Amino acid sequence: MSAEELRSHEETAAVRFRCGVGMAILDGCGRVLTFERADAPGSFQLPQGGMEDDESPIGTMWRELGEETGLSDAHVAVVAEVPEWLGYELPPVARSNKTGRGQVQKWFILRAVGDDLPIVVGDGGNAEFRSWRWSHLSELADQVVPFRRPVYRRLAAFVAALEADPPPGADPPPVGSRA
Repeated sequence: MSAEELRSHEETAAVRFRCGVGMAILDGCGRVLTFERADAPGSFQLPQGGMEDDESPIGTMWRELGEETGLSDAHVAVVAEVPEWLGYELPPVARSNKTGRGQVQKWFILRAVGDDLPIVVGDGGNAEFRSWRWSHLSELADQVVPFRRPVYRRLAAFVAALEADPPPGADPPPVGSRA
């Protein structure tokens, strides 16, 4: 890469935020499905991914859900969409032409349908995740890398509000309920 190409790369990465989506997959016990990063053992996060030029946020969500977890609409149901786009700025060392300066994301709250999800992680050499577990979103918000914490805290507050006032016709019962 020439010096001019490097400068162009750095300038692009310094100003652009990548559009994407994120998913919080809930169970019936008030927990969220979290995934351990393949490149950072011990570091868990929620599934997320970038939008392609011709995709809608919901279309991106279904594609990324399948790519990152092996799940589909047969395994989860959409409960809610966070009304605002949430974003974070990456540390300079983590910026690239792909990621830009950070990400702005449309977040979806999903509910697992059933107890035995056919989750697939670590499939192939480019796998983003190596394992998964159920966690409490409020705890995850305190454990993720610092630049993601405001987004995860907003998600935790949003999910808590859903629990307090579920959408009409919510099925199965609200988060944390055992009815």
